[in-house]
Amino acid sequence: MRARPLHITEATQGRLRRLNLYTATPMIVLAAVFVVAVDVRDWWHVLVLAPGAIATLVAFERWTANDIGRVAWPCTIVAGVVWPLGVLVVGSPNAYWGVACVASLALTRLPRRQYEATAALVVFVAAVGSLRLLIEGSDALVRYVLIPTSVTVLIMVLSFVGERFYAIIQELEMSREREAELAVIRERVRFAGDLHDIQGHTLHVVKLKAALACKLVHTDPARAEAELQEIHGLVSDTIRQTKELAYAQRRLNLSAELENAKNLFEAAGIHVRVTREADADARVSESLGQVLRETTTNILRHAEATQVRIVLSAAGITIVNDGAATGSGDPELRGLSALRRRLADDGGTLTVSLEAGQFTTAAVFPQAGARAAPVAAAAGHVSGEGAL
Repeated sequence: MRARPLHITEATQGRLRRLNLYTATPMIVLAAVFVVAVDVRDWWHVLVLAPGAIATLVAFERWTANDIGRVAWPCTIVAGVVWPLGVLVVGSPNAYWGVACVASLALTRLPRRQYEATAALVVFVAAVGSLRLLIEGSDALVRYVLIPTSVTVLIMVLSFVGERFYAIIQELEMSREREAELAVIRERVRFAGDLHDIQGHTLHVVKLKAALACKLVHTDPARAEAELQEIHGLVSDTIRQTKELAYAQRRLNLSAELENAKNLFEAAGIHVRVTREADADARVSESLGQVLRETTTNILRHAEATQVRIVLSAAGITIVNDGAATGSGDPELRGLSALRRRLADDGGTLTVSLEAGQFTTAAVFPQAGARAAPVAAAAGHVSGEGAL
């Protein structure tokens, strides 16, 4: 169990709280103005009731910034004092609104005894409202006791439901990140399997041949030399294959890579859409598969993507994902830089761009596109003749 939400969940909660700030603040301001205005019968009443409204606005703004802890007690005390003053001095049945709102933001964030504190709040509102009975008698029961107590209970219930909503969002985001991590781990396991296939058998054979050469070096030097030459050849071939694996130059199947990328993204909770405008030219499909594999890994490891769009054509591939970090300078990644050089050697270009949180990776082979155009034209010409 993780003791602290991950950066993705914190970012999501931050966006939700900012959305609350922008959408709910106007309504809270109107409610505060109404609560103060409806009970003011003299100018000094404003001085008594306004602090409760101000405390509510301050607490809500700090809550949206996830910093309610710093102002919880001061705002609660201020709003709590306004309620008895409103009951006994101003005669305001709505002065409870401030303490109910501030407490609803503060009490739900308590690490423990939330429900005990909520019960104490409800008792406080009811008890203070009951003091008005000493002045007006039973006529004040509904306005100063029943309505304030009921509304306070409703506000607290809605607040606990809202906090539970945030907790569910946090759990979903944590689950999504775990899926992304698992997808990356699966990719690493696949790489490890490929590396084992390349080196495991070769190293075992090298070990046996080296032992044989040691035995033959004095009795049969020619045979020992031959064994050493074979060892040299095996090691050289293994080094070559390992380099190819490290730089994703082993023979790749583009269709298989597309399916693998789609499965990885879906496992990570990312919506993916694949558009195949045309089958890639056989001469460039392997390079496009390398670009897709590297980009898939980068998205899973470095982005907070929720959507990925892959467009495949005869001459190139384009991958667009959201959730890219902004303000981080040039959107250049080491793996893509290495791929760019290799594609350039093969006559292709690799470009990356970052705009409005959308990261675009595009690999294009102009020569392949030029070859595909006459084929498409010929196909259209044949189709036209058939129509005639």
